[in-house]
Amino acid sequence: MSRADVLPAAAVRRAHAPALPRARGLVFSEMRIVFRRPRTYAMLGLLAAIPVLLGIALRWFTSGGGGNGDGDGGLEFVSQVTNNGLFLVFASLAATLPFFLPMTVGVVAGDAIAGEANSGTLRYLLVAPAGRIRLLLVKYTGLVAFCFAATFTVALSALATGAALFPMGDVPLLNGDRISMGEALVRAMLIAVCVAVSLLGLAAIGLFVSTLTAVPVAAMATTVGLVIVSAILASIPQFHALHPWLFGDKWMSFGDLLREPVPTGGVIRNIELQAAYTLVFGAAAWARMSDRDVTC
Repeated sequence: MSRADVLPAAAVRRAHAPALPRARGLVFSEMRIVFRRPRTYAMLGLLAAIPVLLGIALRWFTSGGGGNGDGDGGLEFVSQVTNNGLFLVFASLAATLPFFLPMTVGVVAGDAIAGEANSGTLRYLLVAPAGRIRLLLVKYTGLVAFCFAATFTVALSALATGAALFPMGDVPLLNGDRISMGEALVRAMLIAVCVAVSLLGLAAIGLFVSTLTAVPVAAMATTVGLVIVSAILASIPQFHALHPWLFGDKWMSFGDLLREPVPTGGVIRNIELQAAYTLVFGAAAWARMSDRDVTC
């Protein structure tokens, strides 16, 4: 029996299984689909390599290979990284959030529905009552899991690299206070969570785009293209009135967690923005799948 015959048969069995076991089975199946693909391993490997390369570059830079470090704000931040390896976590998340993390999320999100339609399995997943809502929730759950997996891949790789290449100890905050290593690790974990949450609105956009086509590459390219367009708009001062509504407007608000006391306004605004994008584009994805034939 060919793989093409097995996939529809498995999808039919899942669709007619009891509701709760079926929902759990779909979630586990989606996790296997997302995290067993070679493409996923390649993207996570790339994300894990970025902190390593950044740490090696900073180590080489401060050892005398790249300059003398005089009089530049960026180099002052580099000095913070090299004086305390935990800062490599913050630096790596800041370096990957504008493009690399959104790119990987865009690839996975763009393939969520379009990949099923392209392989011919989508129609079998939709035969049960309320199958479309359930499928969207399952697909979004898989995207949420990937957002957290990708973000923590960067954070853990940066933590290991920072500990290997630089000294570790009490961490100076951005406003001059110092906190213990234990508290700093807790804040680093919270920052990673904030970064992962920052990607959820984009994941919802990608899920919606994925319902518009049966060509996964087109959905992936469109989602990644929206990230680029948003970044361009954010960099143009003439569009300042539009900036607060862009999904990436408060992505860098995680830096507030490196202050004492912690100003929560930016972080809360970011969570609200991602929730709004999730609701709007989740509803749009549901409308697209409920009103039109997406099984071709």
